[in-house]
Amino acid sequence: MRARQGELVRTIFARVRGDAFPPVGVDDAEYVAGLGGAVAAAVEYVLEGIEGGPEGVGPIPVVVCEQARRAARVGVSLDTVLRRYVVGHALLEEVIMEEPARGEQDWIHSTQCEALREALRAQASVLDRLLVAITSEYRDELQRAGRSPERRRAERVRRLLDGAEVERPQLDYELDGWHLGVIAVGERAGQAVRELAAGVDRRCLSVAQGQRSVWAWLGGRDRFEFEDFERVLVDVVGIGSHPPVVFALGEPAKGLQGWRLTHQQAQAALVVALRRRESQGGRESVPFTRYADIALLASALKDDALARVLLDTYLAPLDDHRGSGPVLRETLRVYLAAECQASSAAVKLDVARSTVAKRLRMIEEKLGRTLHPCSAELEVALLLDELNVFAAPEISNVG
Repeated sequence: MRARQGELVRTIFARVRGDAFPPVGVDDAEYVAGLGGAVAAAVEYVLEGIEGGPEGVGPIPVVVCEQARRAARVGVSLDTVLRRYVVGHALLEEVIMEEPARGEQDWIHSTQCEALREALRAQASVLDRLLVAITSEYRDELQRAGRSPERRRAERVRRLLDGAEVERPQLDYELDGWHLGVIAVGERAGQAVRELAAGVDRRCLSVAQGQRSVWAWLGGRDRFEFEDFERVLVDVVGIGSHPPVVFALGEPAKGLQGWRLTHQQAQAALVVALRRRESQGGRESVPFTRYADIALLASALKDDALARVLLDTYLAPLDDHRGSGPVLRETLRVYLAAECQASSAAVKLDVARSTVAKRLRMIEEKLGRTLHPCSAELEVALLLDELNVFAAPEISNVG
């Protein structure tokens, strides 16, 4: 079971994101990322219960509890939350039952049968413990939301995002002007958003989404100039700041529809920002992720079939038995970053220009096409490869 843990997490995560469940929450990058972390944490928790017995496991994983609270905030029903865990339980049970058949035919005898029964009993006991805790966390969050003015404000914002009419004075924010959607994730997310709004002299509408995540809109009568905004953001947040804050930005947009659109763009940018942070081991190489810079990548991350086609078509052919794939991928990455200038790429790679030219010819031969007409597809495929998009979700708490 341990050997198949990554496969289990990927399979369960794909199933609980599927069309069998209501679409509520699927466009919320933090909810989806949290769902992946909760699946990974729950599988680990159940395996610990099978190994050491239900009484030997520790408290319910924090990631699982936070995801239950996040589901309540997003509007995912408790029934949907619990059904996702039951579906994961069923898939895990299938794998447990398959294990004897993977060995020799005479493997099963009384001792092994009893071990199998114990594993199933342990799994059921741990699942029951998870469902009780999740239900409690979910209901507690709903009660907190009902008592908190901040939660009521957040609910008004969510209804307005969903297309409902909300009394605008309740938000204390002008919706007819220009807006920039911002999502900040980190221990000091709220403070960073306030400093950013003050630095660019814009009115700010912000709502907390848990303890470490903030949705915000910066508004004003005039359109944003991103160059000025970027300078202020770097000063406020800073590269390598501690504790780090992940910023995802939409594009400037006007009016109520623009207010909604720039937030949707920030959500898409957040998917990329969180993936980058995960692939870099929690380190931040840039102070923010802007939608205009990653629009194609964001689309590919939302479509597994598209991502798979890009990787299979533009990167898989570069791998061969001689192990030239990594060198060719790095050459291609540097060449595209150098705006397809072979001389600049050669300097960056510290090789002769003729070496770069030879590698590029080899890439074209392996792909069966010239590079220039498909440079956008190549760039997205390389970014997907860097983000390791088909790896099992890691246990992480995003908000």
